[in-house]
Amino acid sequence: MRSIIQYLVLLVSVNIIFTGAQAQQYSLLIKGGHVIDPKNNIDAVMDIALTNDTIAKVAAHIDPATAQKIIDATGLYVTPGLIDIHTHNFFGTVPNRYLNNSYEAVAPDGFTFRCGVTTVVDAGSSGWKNFEIFLDQTIKHSKTRVLAFINIVGGGMRGGPYEQDLTDMDAKMTALTIRRYKQWIVGIKVAHYEGAEWIPVDRAVEAGNMANTPVMIDFGGSNPPLSLEELFMKHLRPGDIFTHAYAKVKGRMSIVDDNGKLRPFMQDARKKGILFDVGHGGTSFSYSQAIPALKAGFYPNTISTDIHTGSMNGDMKDMLNVMSKFLNMGMSVQELVKAGTSAAAQAIRHEELGSLSEKSVADIAILRVEKGKFGFTDAHTRVEGDSKLVCEATLRAGKVVYDLNGITVTK
Repeated sequence: MRSIIQYLVLLVSVNIIFTGAQAQQYSLLIKGGHVIDPKNNIDAVMDIALTNDTIAKVAAHIDPATAQKIIDATGLYVTPGLIDIHTHNFFGTVPNRYLNNSYEAVAPDGFTFRCGVTTVVDAGSSGWKNFEIFLDQTIKHSKTRVLAFINIVGGGMRGGPYEQDLTDMDAKMTALTIRRYKQWIVGIKVAHYEGAEWIPVDRAVEAGNMANTPVMIDFGGSNPPLSLEELFMKHLRPGDIFTHAYAKVKGRMSIVDDNGKLRPFMQDARKKGILFDVGHGGTSFSYSQAIPALKAGFYPNTISTDIHTGSMNGDMKDMLNVMSKFLNMGMSVQELVKAGTSAAAQAIRHEELGSLSEKSVADIAILRVEKGKFGFTDAHTRVEGDSKLVCEATLRAGKVVYDLNGITVTK
């Protein structure tokens, strides 16, 4: 009789433990936030449940008893982790190398999570000759997901005369490197060439064709400037990316003419499938371009920073500051989130990123819109705005990696 009672007690105990485990089937629940997930057409107050590093469920109501930990996101926006497709993260200690293994590039983790960014794409800091150094030195040691466009210049973004050497622009070696490291390399970058030839663009496109990847163009430097219309309509392909879209700099044709009108071929380029990226940078964003362009309905496909030590301490600052500029110029939060998530993922052909789809990796940003009086600048202008995006918390692969006000701390 005694052994029967002991057996029954054991059975009940096991059942209680099993029931409790079943009740708490999720490791984390983000509750009550306004979820914006453009890829899945979600724009509503929803709950998001995580199982370790994976999004398990997105629904209007998920029982709090099913989660081990709860984050109250009431009054906040919950979005996929932001993707910044134009950064410079090949940080190193080699002098006089501009953004290639240099002091002017920035190690990603210190400048991503605090802005809701979980993925960055280095824009041509390395070339095929030194991508392996970047991979071993930065990419493999970062909590941030780091991808890359590699430079058509084999030596990468060393600055000055090194980026003018046509003999160091090898389409075949660039394509072979992309194929070898396709887990990390998403395409080819052209930048800073000051000649009147189309050779850098054409070799990058050649490499892109061989590797089946897009090209990102930082265009200009010739005198007189080369034609943007010819670039878009004769040299680039659908899916290629024109960065610094709203720049007004010497040696490059601008998208808005001197009369403040959007050049008519811009809409034709968009219809062709050319993508337009902000790529703010130090001086590569101008309100004199952006304001009339947006008024004409010419919104960016993607929003990015072109972050390096100069831009982050200048007018650009960070991803959310750039997004806030466009928020105050009339883009909605939903449009901004799309440009920084699903559209960015599509541009780099990594559509497994940039969404809150069930079974996808749990990269999540929790944002709020702060109201007040704020100032935003380009190299020549100050513009006032009444709204600013702020990151409250960031999750990378299900782990809290940034928390501004402690909202993820269990009470």
